[in-house]
Amino acid sequence: MIDYFFDPERSILAFAGILAAFALTVIMTGKLSPYLPKDGGREFAHDGKLSAGKPRGAGIIFVLVFVASVLLFVPLQVELVVYLVLIVLCMLTGFFDDAAEKPWGEYRKGLLDLCIAVMTAVNFLQHNPSEVELAFFHVKFELNPVVFAILAVILVWTSVNVTNCADGVDGLSGTLAIITLVTIYYIDRMKERPDNFSFPILLFAACLLGYLWYNATPSKLMMGDAGSRAMGLMIAIAILKTGCPFLYIPVALVLILDGGLGLLKVFLLRFLKIHIFKNTRMPLHDHVRKVLGWSNTQTVYRFAIIQIVLSAAVIYGMQI
Repeated sequence: MIDYFFDPERSILAFAGILAAFALTVIMTGKLSPYLPKDGGREFAHDGKLSAGKPRGAGIIFVLVFVASVLLFVPLQVELVVYLVLIVLCMLTGFFDDAAEKPWGEYRKGLLDLCIAVMTAVNFLQHNPSEVELAFFHVKFELNPVVFAILAVILVWTSVNVTNCADGVDGLSGTLAIITLVTIYYIDRMKERPDNFSFPILLFAACLLGYLWYNATPSKLMMGDAGSRAMGLMIAIAILKTGCPFLYIPVALVLILDGGLGLLKVFLLRFLKIHIFKNTRMPLHDHVRKVLGWSNTQTVYRFAIIQIVLSAAVIYGMQI
């Protein structure tokens, strides 16, 4: 087992890698942000017009820095390289949408997300068993590979889209993603997985922190779909690699509720003519700001606090 925390040379390399990932994201974002597409303002979002004119699509920067950091500081395996390619593809689909004068349609983006989700599930099953653990019960069982693949596709597609929909307040989705990823990192270390996917998780979190250097309220730029979609894919891959995919629900619950309830509301209304949450604005971060009067800072802190409490409960519950 490759262990960055007990091999002195690899520990130093890991230390340098995390610092480099953060520093490079800060430096490159500062230098390249003037060349990013400009946001046109979101017509239906609360205070959405305030974002007009800001650089958008900064996800292309921190995702590429992440990929470069992995290539430099992580021992490469075929499975990991394929994940990196898929993360870049997911980022590019978002970036081209960010840069387009006319936004891509929902069905077009949904189909692209589905293709990436299928490729992610196939890559996972080529290198990992279709075994699932119910972490709180310490029960493991083998799923039929086809069933596992279908569930994995649903997980990846859901993670990409709810994370994308939760992106709408300065610093919110990035902060929640970091909490979720660090929680998954601890789970990964507790499970002592032999392929050591935990270090790329920390590298991604470091890159997100570098992005948040500019995105904290009041933000100077936004990650756009380029960042949020890649972020959702990284979360899905990371939780799959723990062997406990159902833990995605508690460790990303705030992202799921914030971004997912809006997707559910639109789906039920559009296809089944069922109107739920009639008095609730979606995403939830718009509701708490518009209806409850929370400031952007209060929204980020309170959502983050809820997810931290949930994550702490998950980590402790797994140890009992």
